[in-house]
Order: sequence, then C-alpha cells, then structure tokens
Amino acid sequence: MTLDTVLARIDETLPEAVDRLLELLRIPSVSTDPAFAEACASAADWLVDDLCELGFDASVRPTPGHPMVMARAKGPGKHILFYGHYDVQPVDPLNLWNRDPFDPELQDTPKGRVIRGRGASDDKGQLMTFLEACRAWKAVHGTLPGNLTIFLEGEEESGSPSLVPFMEENAEELRADLALICDTGLFADKPAIVTMLRGLAGDEVTITGPSKDLHSGMYGGLAMNPLRLLTKILGGMFDDQGRVTIPGFYDDVRELPDEIRAQWQGLGFDHAGFLGEVGLSLPAGEQDRTPLEMLWSRPTAEINGMWGGYQGAGSKTVIPSQAFAKLTFRLVPGMDPEKVQTLFRDWVRAQVPADCTVSFSPKAGAPASEMAVGDPAFEAARLALSEEWGQPAAFVGCGGSIPIAGHFKTVLGMDAMLIGFGRDDDQIHSPNEKYDLECFHKGIRSWARVLDRIAG
Repeated sequence: MTLDTVLARIDETLPEAVDRLLELLRIPSVSTDPAFAEACASAADWLVDDLCELGFDASVRPTPGHPMVMARAKGPGKHILFYGHYDVQPVDPLNLWNRDPFDPELQDTPKGRVIRGRGASDDKGQLMTFLEACRAWKAVHGTLPGNLTIFLEGEEESGSPSLVPFMEENAEELRADLALICDTGLFADKPAIVTMLRGLAGDEVTITGPSKDLHSGMYGGLAMNPLRLLTKILGGMFDDQGRVTIPGFYDDVRELPDEIRAQWQGLGFDHAGFLGEVGLSLPAGEQDRTPLEMLWSRPTAEINGMWGGYQGAGSKTVIPSQAFAKLTFRLVPGMDPEKVQTLFRDWVRAQVPADCTVSFSPKAGAPASEMAVGDPAFEAARLALSEEWGQPAAFVGCGGSIPIAGHFKTVLGMDAMLIGFGRDDDQIHSPNEKYDLECFHKGIRSWARVLDRIAG
C-alpha cells in the first residue's frame, strides 16, 4: 500500500472529515472568558474521544486553567510531537457576524467553498488536518504513521498561563526529536515552512506631572503638560530613516545571511499590494531594508495606544495630571526581552524633567525563535509540500510571535517546524472567520505526505 492509497482515502472521506470539524467548531471553547470554562473542557473531552478512536492512548490533563490534551502512539522511527490549540478567540462584536459564530457551515463564496465559524482557521481546522491525515493513514495501513505524540492546548488565545509549568512538569513525556506546529498559513498562496519568528517585549508608561488636572488658561505656558512630554519622547523614538533611536537597541541584532535574503527576494512579495489592502502604500520601516526584512528579520518599536486628559464630547480646557502609553517591541534572534525593556526605560527616564515622574508596568515577553533548517526533516517536508501544492514551498519568516515554538526550544531542547494552511483573508480573531475547504483538504493531504517522508 502506497502514499497514493492514503491520499485517495483522504479524498473519498472528505465529507466525513468536514462533518467532524463542524462538530468541534460547535463547541464554544473561548478560553479568556470564565463563562466558557465548561465548553473548553467539553472540547478537550471531544478531542480525547476522537484520538482514542484513532488508536492513540489519549487523556485530558488538568491544569490550574483549561486542560491540556495528551495522546501517544508508540511506533518505529523519529519521535514526532504535534502541537495545536483547541481554544478560540471571543466572538465580539457579535452584530458583525453574518451567522451564529458557533453554528458553523460550509458556504459558497466567489473564491470557492469555505468553512465558516469561530475557530475554523485558528486553530481547530488546522489541528484537524493533522488528525484527519492520521485517520486516513490508519484506515489504509492499520497503524498510525510512526512514533507520535499529540499535544493540544486550551489557553493559547488567553496567554498560555499554564503552558510552561505543564511543559516543565511533563518534560520527559513531551520531549521528542521534532515538534510540528500547525498554527500558521500559506505565503502569497504558496506552501511555506516558518523558520524564523519574532519575539516580543512590552511595556506601559505613565507620566505624571501636576498633582491634579489644571485649568489650561490659569496654568498653560508655565506648567508641564504630561501629554506634551510623552508625545515628545515617543515622537523621538524614530529617526527620518525609520530606525529606532533608543541607544543600544540594535546592539544584539544579527544580519540576515545573504542566501536567506536572496531566497526571500525570490518570493516576489508585493509590498504595495500588501499595504494597499489596508489603505497604505509606503513602507515605514528602515529605508535601507527590503520589505520582507522589515517584516521578518528586523526589530520594531510600536506605540499601541496613547491617552490622557479629557476625551468626552465637546471640549474641556485642562492640562491633565497624567499621560499614558502602551508599547510593544518585536524582537529578532539575539535580542533579550528584558534588556530591551531596560534600554527603553532608561531612555525614557533620561528625558523626564525633575518635577515629573514616570512609572512602568511590564508586559510578558518572549525571545525570538530561529529553527535549525539544517535538519534533513525540514528539506523533506519542503519537498512534500511542494509536491502537494504543485509549486515550490519556501522557508519563510513570520513577523508575529508564536511563543510555543520558543518554549519547545528552551524548555524541551527541540526544534519546531511550523506548517499551516491558513490564508490572509481567513479573518482570524475577527467576525466571520473562515477556512477554505481547499486548504482543509490539501492540508490533510500535505500532512500525509510530510509524515510519509519524515516519520519513518
């Protein structure tokens, strides 16, 4: 029996696979809202039942938050761990959905058939591509494809507070030769393996000037306005070439290897079209870098929010007592989140006059991740994806942060391969989330091909 037999089985049983996904999507497993705790537990139970039916030794593992799902099938060959998450984002604003977000359905659209519902793409549809590949393999071969561990989380969309402690407590059980993560997407409609993820550091700044709000006529011109001070400081965080001016910010940033830069240039990224979709046209980052470098391999500083003073209807002529801002920094390999936070704070403090004060409220951070693509499994997976999609798969970066990839490295000492089949228009985290039926179908076929090449 050959891989072709497994692929044929996937094609024949696609309607049943869709039905199973729709059943999972009906469970409102919103992890951030305590009102949905029972639903999260139900989703974990559903997955354990499905995994047991497939032949895995599966169980629900309690945590201080939502449960983990663990499953094991011992076999020959490389030990592969697959990670996904069964929890979903809140559905608000509900009035912008065209149907009940937890009443999923197949829909016909001008771009083809889609599976519509919360979690369809992020991440229930993605994790089910792997499970359905295992199901077809088992139906054809009578055994699961190799030496597998399944690890499904229920708190990814709420900051994963239980994740690292669980990984540390269960390290021996979780440790494998390689982790597979299905929580990413295609690149410009081409199959892709993410090999570089930016990290994250964050902070909240509060500048206090006068002891109370002041009348701007009585005090204006003499009293320092905290909003004026904050905007001056943050406005000076960038130079005219788009570089961050915080001293030491780039000290630990490594240059991108020429061969990787050349590969990225060959992807034909249309930055004008990318920006045009959100009403912009001009790259705002470092002007001596290519657009993909700006997105994937260069650090950033972003002001995510700024407020202070009167914000109601009409006007109120005050000098506010306080001004606030929230910031995040996207980090690249080599950068330490705590060091970046310290550099930022020292830079701000040096610019605050003696009669004003500044305080900070740190946000959780994570370092960047860089995968060891020299492992032959990466090239084998790339070839498998290329065969399924009919075009060369690429090693790409990702501007966002997927902390689990870094945790696999730092906690378990193993690399992760990030392969996903989402599209940019899937509207994850937004109303009317969808997952293309083609992506679900070809995602299942893709995993069968990847497992055929690397699991032996």
